[in-house]
Amino acid sequence: MTFYDDIYPFYPLQRTSFIFSGRLLTIILVFLVLAVSLLLILPGIRGKSRLFWMCRITISLFIGVVIVVLNFTNDWAEARMTTNATYKSFSNAVVNADIGLHVGLYGINVTLKGNPVVQFNETIDYNEMFTWHDTMEEEYEEALEKGLPNPILYIAEKFTLSSPCGLIFQYRYSGRYASATLWTAFCCWMLANILFSMPVVLYAGYMMMATAAFIFFSMASFSTIMNVPQCVFSIGTDSFEIEYSHSFWLALATGVLCAVIGILMVTLNFLIPEKMKEAFSVGVDSYEDEDVSYGEGYLNAVFLDGVTISPLTSKVMAVSGDTERVILSFDPSSNGFVIYLQAATVLYSLYIK
Repeated sequence: MTFYDDIYPFYPLQRTSFIFSGRLLTIILVFLVLAVSLLLILPGIRGKSRLFWMCRITISLFIGVVIVVLNFTNDWAEARMTTNATYKSFSNAVVNADIGLHVGLYGINVTLKGNPVVQFNETIDYNEMFTWHDTMEEEYEEALEKGLPNPILYIAEKFTLSSPCGLIFQYRYSGRYASATLWTAFCCWMLANILFSMPVVLYAGYMMMATAAFIFFSMASFSTIMNVPQCVFSIGTDSFEIEYSHSFWLALATGVLCAVIGILMVTLNFLIPEKMKEAFSVGVDSYEDEDVSYGEGYLNAVFLDGVTISPLTSKVMAVSGDTERVILSFDPSSNGFVIYLQAATVLYSLYIK
């Protein structure tokens, strides 16, 4: 029942494994290009700061790509089994196959792979995706029209609205809330990176803690699927139940990493704030202008005729014959000579002399 090159009926192209999703590959490639672009600046950084910046860029991009990828993976929870099952409807043919159910935030993925792959002159290697965006009944009807194997149809039927298990309601809403909180965590991660580049390292630490908090919220939202009465999937003589999988534990590890970084930043900012600012190259203002030592100054006698210069510690000046006065003082704490003009006409009279 297959066409050329092992293409299944009604399939325009050969199906690929969900692990190599094109969307995931696109996200990973985008972050890899961004990582390479940022790492190109490392040769311009001198000393020990180069290693610090490399670790900073690597860890930050790792957290960002994990948060985005977790939204599109299909292995937050999964169940696997190997059993003998009826292959097709209205047929007594029984095949030995590996059956897998993979639950993501946007749908489920059902896989069926024969042992061996070729049985009854057919290639038994199916990979079907059912999403929450559309009504599951519609996708289930399309699966029936395609004539998919019985194990796939049996699992998909458990997630329809008419199923007595009622899995679709809890799984769909749990996935939506988990995805929303993950995108919020991604926004917090971007804000944290912006704040790390500003003289507010303390608030950057707070945003990393907020990132961790929203990741934990997404995990808590997805965990509510376990509160639903467990629906036993019985295929052939065996059965299986859904358990947490790789994406769930990866989210936990990423949340713990963000929490540790945030707490460490906040703690060190209170203990050694100056060293923290120096490490992140922020908040170090230049006050060199206050310590500039000016060279020896020269006064033009033509303009100072009739004006007496006071000692360094004195601010009282001699008074000229006119009623107007010019006070010329030298303050050692200032950047140079400070001239106080008490009458604009005096300058004119000095210039005439």
